Amino acid sequence: MAKRTTTSRGTGRKGTSRRLAVVLARTCAENRCRDVVVMDLRNLSPVTDFFVLATGTSDRQMRAAAGHARDAAKAMGERPFGFEGADSGRWMLQDYVVAVLHLFNDESRRYYDLELLWGDAPRVNWQRGWKPRETET
Repeated sequence: MAKRTTTSRGTGRKGTSRRLAVVLARTCAENRCRDVVVMDLRNLSPVTDFFVLATGTSDRQMRAAAGHARDAAKAMGERPFGFEGADSGRWMLQDYVVAVLHLFNDESRRYYDLELLWGDAPRVNWQRGWKPRETET
């Protein structure tokens, strides 16, 4: 497979896919998701540029994180191409074409093990320069 020279599929906006993935990861972390990982698939997959993986603590928390992620993407002018799993409480997916957000419960994260499946994908340091917003107690 040939290496791509662009960083964002179809949009022509250099770096948009990486920025979106980082925003999705940070939003999940701010909404108490655990084990947030951003995988760079640009040279490995013809389907998407980035996977964002996060583990939720409950169905309710996962739905809230998914909603906040959708709002954060919308603020960037991005809308999901597809959204799956809102009713399952086990795995929720938001597909932005250039980035795909996977929200799992613990069991589903271990079962699908996307980190192993895409083990050769470089990880993005989405925390660099990030200061989490203050949360109310």
